[in-house]
Amino acid sequence: MKRYILHTAFNIYHFEATQWEHSVHKHTYFEIIFILKGQGQHNLNGNSYDYSEGDVFLVGPEDFHDFEIATLTEFCFIRFNESFLKHSTQEGNTWQKIVDSLLYTSSQSRGSIVHELSEKQKLHHLLYVLESEYQRPESQYFEIIRDNLMRSIMVILARNLLGQSASPIATNDSVEAILRYIKQHIYEPSLLTIEHLAEVFHYSPAYISIFFKRHTGEPLKQYITKLKMSLIEARLQYSQHSLTEIADEFGFTDESHFCKQFRKYTGKTPTAFRKKRTNST
Repeated sequence: MKRYILHTAFNIYHFEATQWEHSVHKHTYFEIIFILKGQGQHNLNGNSYDYSEGDVFLVGPEDFHDFEIATLTEFCFIRFNESFLKHSTQEGNTWQKIVDSLLYTSSQSRGSIVHELSEKQKLHHLLYVLESEYQRPESQYFEIIRDNLMRSIMVILARNLLGQSASPIATNDSVEAILRYIKQHIYEPSLLTIEHLAEVFHYSPAYISIFFKRHTGEPLKQYITKLKMSLIEARLQYSQHSLTEIADEFGFTDESHFCKQFRKYTGKTPTAFRKKRTNST
């Protein structure tokens, strides 16, 4: 499966299309996708969602998707990676929680994040101003305006996401259900063992691994480890949490175990990783 890479921390991609030209793919970044007009289907992590004017989708680095366009569709993609969030997440725990609730939980299983017309209109007004300012990168206040507009957009999206009632797992034979369960319980290692996942989704331990790789192209254990490590790297880079606090948050037995596992995955100790990222900015 193709994986697209974003070479800048942030960009906006606005276009119209009558036919989707990209195969199913993943990214190394986040996308907030605005549907400004048109109708069709958004295929996301093995599920299909109808879309129409005003819908807003969120796609993360480990999600795979494409579109089936029924009528001429105007898209606007806001694309950003975790480095874009650095300055915002340094400002306090409240903003960190908002970012986590939006980007690292299973918003994808709900289709469009916003449903009320008034909320869609607010987001589209903010998007209009953001796009206008995006054309003026030479402005003295460009980054301040851009970052605060993005903050407003993300807070409204998080408010809508958290205001929705939890969606039940529709069917246990959906890979989306497994992805959603993993994201919901990423801080609880005992609930993410192959044996426990097999029991929850009524598969044999051997088959659930085969099923997951067949639909995502990635081994189940590898996906869980990558998701956890991406969250840990964000904590190390963008928060002031101690190693002990991070180890406890992600269910490691102690700081030593956490450091050993992190080094095994990244080739660096958490302290070295944090120091290198800090010195490079």
